Amino acid sequence: VTMNADIEPIEVLLVEDNPGDVRLTIEALREAKIAIKMSTVNNGLEALEFLRREEAIQPDLILLDLNMPKMNGREFLREIKWDAQLRAIPVIVLTTSNSEEDVYDSYNLHANCFISKPVDIDEFIEAVRAIGDFWLSLVKLP
Repeated sequence: VTMNADIEPIEVLLVEDNPGDVRLTIEALREAKIAIKMSTVNNGLEALEFLRREEAIQPDLILLDLNMPKMNGREFLREIKWDAQLRAIPVIVLTTSNSEEDVYDSYNLHANCFISKPVDIDEFIEAVRAIGDFWLSLVKLP
């Protein structure tokens, strides 16, 4: 997804195994009219492989689900935040969980933000738009 050719797009890596949530996230960011280039992978293992490829372009931001097969979000956070080449990339946990333990664990593993995915589609789109407005417009990314 790339918007507005005049502006250098922000590279976003979406780590999400639910195809419906992938589509909704892309659509919500498109509606927010933010210049992004979105890459998607299905789990933490694929995300690490993506980030460690020789020709890899480091994303400006990672949107991370917690509950995925092969390597979940917690395991991915542990790996990326201990990797000197990758630890500065901001990671937003975007998950269906409301668990206090998941919130604590995510921040303890150095996530930059924890957002519970709303079940309602309109609220989900609004939450993703808010991520776009804040993280991709206001925040200075490394």
